[in-house]
Amino acid sequence: MSDAPPLPPSDGDAPLLQAIGITKLYGSFAANDSIDLDIHAGQIHALLGENGAGKSTLVKVIYGLIQPTAGELRWCGRRIELVGPAAARALGIGMVFQHFSLFDNLTVAENVALGLSGDETFRQMSARLAEVSRTYGLPLDPDREVWQLSVGERQRIEIVRLLMQNPRFLILDEPTAVLTPQEADQLFVVLERLRSEGRAVLYISHKLDEVKRLCDTATILRAGRKVAACNPRVETAASLARMMVGSDIREVKPPASRPVGVPRLVVNDLSAIPDDAHGVRLNGISIELRGGELLGIAGVAGNGQDELFALLSGERRLPDPATIVIDGQAAGHLSITRRRKLGAAFVPEERLGHGAAPRMRLSENALLTGHAIGTMVRRGFINTAATLSTVDRATDTFDVRKARRDPEAASLSGGNLQKFIVGREILRDPGVLVVSQPTWGVDAGAAAVIRQALLDLAARGAAVMVISQDLDELLEISDRIAVMFHGGLSEALATAATDRETIGLLMGGATPYRKTEEARHAAGA
Repeated sequence: MSDAPPLPPSDGDAPLLQAIGITKLYGSFAANDSIDLDIHAGQIHALLGENGAGKSTLVKVIYGLIQPTAGELRWCGRRIELVGPAAARALGIGMVFQHFSLFDNLTVAENVALGLSGDETFRQMSARLAEVSRTYGLPLDPDREVWQLSVGERQRIEIVRLLMQNPRFLILDEPTAVLTPQEADQLFVVLERLRSEGRAVLYISHKLDEVKRLCDTATILRAGRKVAACNPRVETAASLARMMVGSDIREVKPPASRPVGVPRLVVNDLSAIPDDAHGVRLNGISIELRGGELLGIAGVAGNGQDELFALLSGERRLPDPATIVIDGQAAGHLSITRRRKLGAAFVPEERLGHGAAPRMRLSENALLTGHAIGTMVRRGFINTAATLSTVDRATDTFDVRKARRDPEAASLSGGNLQKFIVGREILRDPGVLVVSQPTWGVDAGAAAVIRQALLDLAARGAAVMVISQDLDELLEISDRIAVMFHGGLSEALATAATDRETIGLLMGGATPYRKTEEARHAAGA
């Protein structure tokens, strides 16, 4: 396969895909309200909006996952009805979701085969897989099991599997969220090639700088409605964000002065074997995090971040208490509740099911992490006023948007639930905060609120650790950045003395010796 697969021609000058007056109602709530969208062949089209703006609903309509209440879709000028994803794929519409649908214990070829239909044999399919991956510069070993692969390699599987279906229209949801800068650059090369072949791409991302770099046009949704369409290349990231939220995004500003105090979180040569057979073994991790300091932990997902968080939070305990020290107290053997009583707080990566119980009200979720301290429980009885007060304070301080005062957690959009969970912990004013992926899938406005709150907490003397795959985020708010790779942790580099290239290379497992040494020297190590 030396050339791109042939594509059937479009009818005249009609858009490849056209959405006309798409409306989707859930009761009286309009998730989409009369949205029009034109996407042409050979175009990379950005779909932008805040969390809860209606992007996911619109994409699900286009991919046949849900049926619109009103409106219609047209393909090459002809009206179509998509009764499901299979009908969309048969037409030439494909999608790569933000969360991968792969089986860890199967090989690359076996995972690809599960997503394809046709009469070719497994051997023929494997050969075609190798050819497509080679043609588009997405190298894959068909015989490797998925659990052995990096997140970037797993994303290649999803993209190659989609390309093997010869799509004319591709939908990509936050495709660079889990990639190193170098992997993201390679993805952009692939997308630009797909555009040159006459394919169309609908690109969903909260990273506005990459939207400006890559996309030909952008449609902006707000509160379920289309509010603007523009050429993102002539806009600024600030003007795009302003269209998304309807006002200026608050600038994240580090405090003018932030004195660094004594160590408040210390990790001493932490090594641990994972509970999960496919987990990551941690090897000799040492950290000293002082009050007033914000330490960023970078790395591609799956390099031990989840295992580190579980050990720091007390979800997993260690046999040696001195391995983890919180404010001078050996805590490696302590439970989550006892670590909270020492003044520590923790925000996990997964919002629903880990950070919050979906079917419980926000006040009940506040109680789950706040019962050990403060006034939520008195003499064994729940103080309902105190739990509701936490909800109200988080709502006001972090602009949590919800339909009523105390709804179920699952009723909030992802960004609003994230603001509540982070706010719930910060409002306790902890001495130590460990937060994983604080702005994952969160729009620019919500991200700014969360990042500013983390900086403000550090300015009040807390020791803050942010585990994040968003390198731009870490470079914006961290004093120092360390990188996790294959269960190990690099030395922390002063943020002011390093750059994206150096951190990106460390994330990919390389050792940029010269730049690392320069950064270490500038940090005074």
